[in-house]
Amino acid sequence: MSSLFDLTGKVAVAIGGNSVLGGSIAKGLAEHGAKVAVVGRNMESAEKVVQEIIANGGEAKAFQADVSELDTVKKAADEIEEWAGGYDILLNAPGKNSPTPFFELEKDEWDDIMDVNLKGLVFTIQHFAKRMIDQERKGSIINISSVSSGPPLSKVFTYSASKSGVNSVTQFLAREFAPHGIRVNAIIPGFFPAEQNRKILSEKRIQSIMGHTPMNRFGEPDELKGAAVYLASDRASGFVTGTFIRVDGGFGSMTI
Repeated sequence: MSSLFDLTGKVAVAIGGNSVLGGSIAKGLAEHGAKVAVVGRNMESAEKVVQEIIANGGEAKAFQADVSELDTVKKAADEIEEWAGGYDILLNAPGKNSPTPFFELEKDEWDDIMDVNLKGLVFTIQHFAKRMIDQERKGSIINISSVSSGPPLSKVFTYSASKSGVNSVTQFLAREFAPHGIRVNAIIPGFFPAEQNRKILSEKRIQSIMGHTPMNRFGEPDELKGAAVYLASDRASGFVTGTFIRVDGGFGSMTI
């Protein structure tokens, strides 16, 4: 069975691979043999993930890009291609959030979150997928969605709207890229406390989350590795595209 999840010889690009969740997934891909390009806005945190991968016997290199600035994405793509020759797996894990109430929301904040979570994701995929198709490299694109993508969560209006868009983009591109042998899927994480969501996790909010999570706990970043490696592997999930894997402790199954 282990051969189903062997990514040896594959090159993975982890956009947002310097974040807590993205970094954990990047390390998981490397643990299964992939050569990993860790891409993030902050080179210091990207380098830290790279060093952890190397210390564990993997191969990785850090690259700098901000998905809200497409020129930096194009530059990173050029550098990664020069380093690895191409890529087979694209992980899209950048994320930005804000607890601003709807009637206090301003256009700049809306644009800022959408530029990272949705617009940045769309044009990053456009750029990397075009190169994969031109090189006739089959592969896997993995988007990171959220339990807030629907039904939407309170207090995170813009974030919920952006992640709902990620789901739509995932299914649309699964159809568009299928003739090229590129699969597009998404992981829907539950609550994994990280920098972007700690500011909305008041004690009352935590109680509400636990009340809607049958497993009655937060997720651990390493618990996203399995879903990502499964979706990355052509042998394990070669007939899987346009779908969503929930890693949420049962949150999406809870009603009353």
